[in-house]
Amino acid sequence: MSDREQYVEKMKARIDQWNADLAKLEARSREAEADMRVKYDQQIQELREERERAEERLKELQRASEDSWKRLRDGMESAWDEMAKAFREASDRFR
Repeated sequence: MSDREQYVEKMKARIDQWNADLAKLEARSREAEADMRVKYDQQIQELREERERAEERLKELQRASEDSWKRLRDGMESAWDEMAKAFREASDRFR
């Protein structure tokens, strides 16, 4: 398996984990009081949008030429760091 294929598989696994964590937050939101649920749902929507952007970047990386995929990988890592930070912040607010 090439470096590129390994990286794509790693990112797919990260997105799968992101989806599982997002599902947990959604479950917490459903259990929250009505006024807090609105805030949680807004944060969840922002996290979904981040996930969708990550999925789109991953698709771009898969379509990229051999020369440009490494550059896109660096951008993907930066985006992943931002998503992880947003998720941690949202998760902290849910506690």
